[in-house]
Amino acid sequence: MSDIISKVDNEQKTSSSNSSSSGGSDASRISEVKAWLTSQFEAAGKDVPEFEYTQRSISHLYNLATLSQSKTNAANILANDFRQKATEYRAQAARIREILENVGLAQESLPSNVVGSAQVLANVANLLNIRDTELSSFLVAMGDISLRKTGVEEKRAKAQKDSKILLDYTRKAIARLTYLKRTLAQLEDDVAPCEAQMENWKTNLAVMASKERQYLQQYSNYKALLNRVGYTPEISHGVLVEMSEHRKELEKKTKPIMDTLRSYQDLPPDKALAALAIEDKKRQYAAAEKYLEDVLHSALATSD
Repeated sequence: MSDIISKVDNEQKTSSSNSSSSGGSDASRISEVKAWLTSQFEAAGKDVPEFEYTQRSISHLYNLATLSQSKTNAANILANDFRQKATEYRAQAARIREILENVGLAQESLPSNVVGSAQVLANVANLLNIRDTELSSFLVAMGDISLRKTGVEEKRAKAQKDSKILLDYTRKAIARLTYLKRTLAQLEDDVAPCEAQMENWKTNLAVMASKERQYLQQYSNYKALLNRVGYTPEISHGVLVEMSEHRKELEKKTKPIMDTLRSYQDLPPDKALAALAIEDKKRQYAAAEKYLEDVLHSALATSD
């Protein structure tokens, strides 16, 4: 039946295209559209509304009318086919009923359980969508149902597997969301202490920056002072310590001499002896200075 309808539609479209290509005038189209509108609105019990017949509206209504007529013809063909089939089915049912009555198997003469079984058989046949009650037809229908059942079970198993995977993903997503919410709450709680600590660090940083400027200024002053006094990198702490130790040794050596000189101050003045003693002490003092210079030169040479 669908082939018949499609064939009618194709014929209608072909005829409409041929008529349009053969030079159907706008006047003929307008008359066809008016006739179609009048028939449709009369069927609904209403009058055709007034509107402006433009080229665009006429073209649209003409296509709509052509399509409607095609669908109406197809529906009429289908309805006539159904009526013919119903007539044939009724005639066949009458013949079968007459045959059954002749052999004594009319429905009125059959037991109720037989009628019920036949009705159940007919319902099963309708449910299985088979045209007869042959055993082979039932077997084919049952096989088809089994195949469809197997397919449905496979799809159901796949859907359950996919559902399980999605459920697992959902649980993991919920767990991660909970962890993120807990982390966010913890971070929000840590905001105030961190801000206070940052303010403290900013204050300390400002103090350290001030101290740095102060220390840089002091370093510059000390460097200028060292340059003024003639400090050189060769005079290291080790050299100064070594020179201090030699100075202490020299003080130990010169201390007896100084004590002797102080004792001479208590003696009565003797010019000749005093002159000799002074000359002797001068020689000893010069020898001590020379020894000190030698030690300093040797210490400087060792540091270089």
